[in-house]
Amino acid sequence: MSAKTLKIPEEIVNALRVPPDDIETELYKELALALYQRGILSSGKASALSGLTRLQFEDLLGHRRIRRHYGEEELEEDLSYAECNQ
Repeated sequence: MSAKTLKIPEEIVNALRVPPDDIETELYKELALALYQRGILSSGKASALSGLTRLQFEDLLGHRRIRRHYGEEELEEDLSYAECNQ
């Protein structure tokens, strides 16, 4: 599967209450949070999509009071991360 481009109508972009330079970054964070919250993405993939480190993404989840999911995929990601950082 190839990468996809999301097209957001200009009137929506103009209505966002976000500084223009932060729009793309904020939209990636919001998309990552929503997909993680719905169980569509693991925390590792969601943090990558958000452009945040795992720790920053976990902090953001806490600030937003989003319940963390922890399953087999997250365990494998954590083990892989631990092995790479020994």
